[in-house]
Amino acid sequence: QPCWREYLTTRIEQNMVVNCTCPISECRAQPTTAFVYSIVSSQEIIAKYEKALLRRYVECCSNLTWCTNPQGCDQILLKDGLGYGAACSKCSWKSCFNCNFPEAHYPASCSHMSRMTCAKCNHGFCWRCLKPWRPNHKDYYNCSAMVSKAAWQEKRFQDYNERCTFHHHAREFATSLRNSISSIREMPKIRNLTFVLDACKVLEQARKVLAYSCVYSYYNQDTESMDIVEQQTESLELLTNAL
Repeated sequence: QPCWREYLTTRIEQNMVVNCTCPISECRAQPTTAFVYSIVSSQEIIAKYEKALLRRYVECCSNLTWCTNPQGCDQILLKDGLGYGAACSKCSWKSCFNCNFPEAHYPASCSHMSRMTCAKCNHGFCWRCLKPWRPNHKDYYNCSAMVSKAAWQEKRFQDYNERCTFHHHAREFATSLRNSISSIREMPKIRNLTFVLDACKVLEQARKVLAYSCVYSYYNQDTESMDIVEQQTESLELLTNAL
């Protein structure tokens, strides 16, 4: 029993307990949950074991996933029945369940978030597998773009990238401001700050939409519809800056 306790404790601490087998090489038997509970007495180790089982269960269920909040959230979400940009009930983070990007990115599509474009030849490729975005692209290994077009494309990318980065930083500032105001609100004489907190939340949402609008605009080639999008984006940006 002491040997088993040491063995299981080590496997649990190394996060290798799931599907572990008997330490005897000829034996492929796996310890059951009841057996682990009967051997391991430390509540801390048992808690780690239960977390490992939970992670394994979520990974095996196609309709379950973890909240993708980069700040950390242990909430399990059910994909079925959740609409686009559904918020986590625990931390209110909005995840995208259709791609690997950790956040809902409206108005940019999932293909926008996984697509990269060469600043020199305008060749599109997937950042995950690095394969050509369009299979019939003929200049994949031999870029034949004109220098003037390459320079224009590079400048266009830099402009949209700078705008996108600015709005993301501004969103972080709004979040930091909201957290600061929340702590001030706890003071006995300063409580009526709900309207300021609401304004910060609106700022966060507006900056998020503006940031992903840059991604959408960069990849959209429809000139007629882009005129309308740019006008709406400019209006939202002016009102957001005023707020």
